[in-house]
Order: sequence, then structure tokens, then C-alpha cells
Amino acid sequence: MAGWYWTRWPSREGLERDAGSRPRRILTVLGRVVMLIAVCWGTFADGRYAGWALGAAVAGLTVAVGLGVAFLRATRAQRPVPSFALAAGVFAAGWLAHRAQATTLADLLWFGLAVISLVRVPLAPAVVIAAAAMGSYAAVNPADWLGVGATVVGIGLLGYLLRLDLEARGTARRLLEQERAARAAEAESAALAERARIAREIHDVLAHSLSAQLVHLEAARLMLERGTDREQIRERVVAARRMAQDGLVETRQALSALRGEFTPVGEFLVELTGRERAALVVVGTPRPLAAECALAVRRTAQEALTNVRKHAPGARCSVELRYLDGAVELEVRDMRPSRGRSAGDPTPGELAGSGSGYGLLGMRERAELLGGTLVAGPEDGGWRVLLRVPA
Repeated sequence: MAGWYWTRWPSREGLERDAGSRPRRILTVLGRVVMLIAVCWGTFADGRYAGWALGAAVAGLTVAVGLGVAFLRATRAQRPVPSFALAAGVFAAGWLAHRAQATTLADLLWFGLAVISLVRVPLAPAVVIAAAAMGSYAAVNPADWLGVGATVVGIGLLGYLLRLDLEARGTARRLLEQERAARAAEAESAALAERARIAREIHDVLAHSLSAQLVHLEAARLMLERGTDREQIRERVVAARRMAQDGLVETRQALSALRGEFTPVGEFLVELTGRERAALVVVGTPRPLAAECALAVRRTAQEALTNVRKHAPGARCSVELRYLDGAVELEVRDMRPSRGRSAGDPTPGELAGSGSGYGLLGMRERAELLGGTLVAGPEDGGWRVLLRVPA
């Protein structure tokens, strides 16, 4: 791990142009402009160059600046061969500038080479390059050993601190990108979950509505075959039509219910049991329920009463809603009669073939998704459905 630390390139993310703040980029540009002005002033201000020497000095300065810019770009792209070749070129340009008595240019070339290497090059070769550059600076200034030593230490610390800052910015950028990716995945997951909820609600509404319509239409068909009174048949057809209309209303309500915009469960059960001629008992203190919990109670009550009509026409049915601590229970019971049906009414079981046959499975799956349970089965000569969900 330690060897990898010394030979790996610094964080690429920290080198990206938009990784730094706007003030930081402005200061970087201003710093480069100031260094260029300082180099030009230190090289040409004393008038030591004239004629062809001035032209050669300008050309040399241009080449040196070009080498520095190329070195910056190569290290940004993290290309090893061009980076080390250009580092050698900048190092040599520093010595040429010193031989041409452009000491300011030579010093800035060596300082810049050392700092940029410590910031952007793998640490092992960066130390070698920085040592060579600062050793050259110390070699041409042997008299002022105290000032040279302080400069060498300062340049080394500056380069290493800038490297740490680069790594920190790269880490922050990676974390930010990971957070954005996580948020995007979370949003996509939430969208898929919402679509699944809507699809499940629409499926349950349509399954219940169509199943109820089939019950009435099958009953009307059986009545027609038996020559039942026309008015009774008409009642069945009208009831099927009403169920189709109710299905459309329920579809709209399902979408609203997912947003918490629906009739309270108690009021809904009063309306449902009144329409189905079932007894309703509410135990406990009514309280608002979460959207998914309320939908589970509504759908279970609808499906259970539809099953009563399908499997036991004319049966007495009772619905009991119990508000418990941390949960809510819905119990639907029916007592299946052995006699007392109207002439021509379907007998128990004749309508059992209508519907999809997945109502009980759907109710159980809905309960389990909410961490609840659903129990359904024969009891005391009838049928009992018990739903319990956290609330």
C-alpha cells in the first residue's frame, strides 16, 4: 500500500477545471500573469540584452514559457513519458537561462518545476525532480546558504500542501458524484415503486369491478335461463352497470388515495355495507390511517363482500373494523343460508366460476407488503376473512 502511494498519480478529479471555485481560478490566473510580468521585468529591465541578443532572449523566454505550459498540460492528462520529458526540458531551460544571466527566469523555472512535480506527478519521481530543481537553485546560490535552505524547505512544503489540497478536492468531488448517483438511483427507485403502487391499485380496482360485474351478469344469465321475472333480471343488469360506473370512480379515487386524498375508511365502509346490506361494527376510537393501510382495508372489504355475493348469494354478512394499539383489524363474516332465497336466484356456488380467482391472493400479498397478515377460511358454517395491518 505504501509503495502504491509513492507511485500512483494524484487524484484526476482534483485536476478537473470545474473542481475549484471561481475565486480560486481567478487567483490562479492572476498569479500566472504576475509571474510572467516578474520574469519579463527581471530579464529585460536592466537593458543587458540588445540587438540580436534581445531577440534570442525573447525567443528563449517564449520557449521556456511554452515548455512550462506543456508540462502543466501533460501532468493534467497524467501522461508519464511526455511529463518526464518536458520536466527534463524545463530543468535544462533553467540552466540555459542561468548561463544567459536570466537568473529570475531560471529561479522561477526551477521553483515551478519543483512545485508542479510535487503536486501533479507520482510522489517518488516528484521528489527526485524537485530535489534536482532545488539542488540546481542551491548550487547557483552557494553564498546565501541560510536563505537558500529556507527557500528549498518552503518550496517543498508548498508543493506537498498543494498536493494534499488537490487530493482533498478530488475526494470531495468523488463523494459529490457518488452522492448524486445515489440520489439519482434513489429517485429512480422511488419512481419505480410509485409506478408499482399505482399499477397495483389500478389492477385491484379493475379486478374487483370486473369481478363484481361478472357476478351480476352471470346471475342475470342464470335467471334468463330459468325464466325469472323480468324485473329481477333488470335489477341484476342495472347493478352490473352501476359496478362499472363505480369502477371508474374507484380508479380515480385510487390515484387520489395514493396522495392521501380519499374518504376516511369509516365513511367508506358505511357506504359499502349499506350498498351490500351488511352489518357494520366499529370497535375502538377511529383515527386517520396511512394511505397504504387505508387502501388495504378498503380493498379487502370490497373483495370479501364480492366473494360473498359470488359464493353465497343472499348470505347474511357482517363487517367489523377494530382500531387497536399500533394496528387495525378488519373482519368480514358471512352466514350462508340453506333456504330463504328468492325464486330464480342463483344457488351458492353457481357464480363461483366468475372473476379471476386471484382476489384472496391479492389481498394476502397487499397485507404482507405492509407487514400485516390476512387469514381467510371457513368458520361456523360460513366464511371469515381477517385482515390485520400495522397502523
